[in-house]
Amino acid sequence: MGEKKRKEQAQNQSFIFERENYKFMLIGAAFIALGFILMAGGGSDDPNVFNPDIYSWRRIRLAPALILIGFGFEVYAILLNPNKEK
Repeated sequence: MGEKKRKEQAQNQSFIFERENYKFMLIGAAFIALGFILMAGGGSDDPNVFNPDIYSWRRIRLAPALILIGFGFEVYAILLNPNKEK
């Protein structure tokens, strides 16, 4: 009888989120990864030489904005309830 109960529980298990939630999570993760990739670099090989590229618009404005947008997608994906009737 114990084995039958375990089989029924295994069949009744489901994912916490639906397919739409995971789609938005992947979109958010892509935005976050792109933001960190754009933020990378800009250093100097010689510590005595200043490289002004570290303060470029891409690293100071664009990359953090993409990361925040990605986090917004992640929060939306977690809170999204696709089973809710419209």
